[in-house]
Amino acid sequence: MAEGEALVSVDYEVFGKVQGVFFRKYTQGEAKRLGLVGWVQNTSHGTVQGQIQGPTARVRELQEWLRKIGSPQSRISQAEFSNEKKIEALEHKDFQILK
Repeated sequence: MAEGEALVSVDYEVFGKVQGVFFRKYTQGEAKRLGLVGWVQNTSHGTVQGQIQGPTARVRELQEWLRKIGSPQSRISQAEFSNEKKIEALEHKDFQILK
């Protein structure tokens, strides 16, 4: 990781057709490709939510991916991001799919 690149933590929720379309698996793959940590899980109301942590620029890339791309079969209607904050150190070891 580049020296001086700020770490951020962001919570997210993605709406649309995002369950039963391997959305969590693709999100995990994309996060790992970008070197990010955090988690993703389905919610009881048909959305996917989670948290991303890592260098700001890479977090922005995953936010864009969550907003526009997703898994091949998904249909994203919107993605919301909240609780963004700078962090001193990563709070997760890797990017996990939670049940």
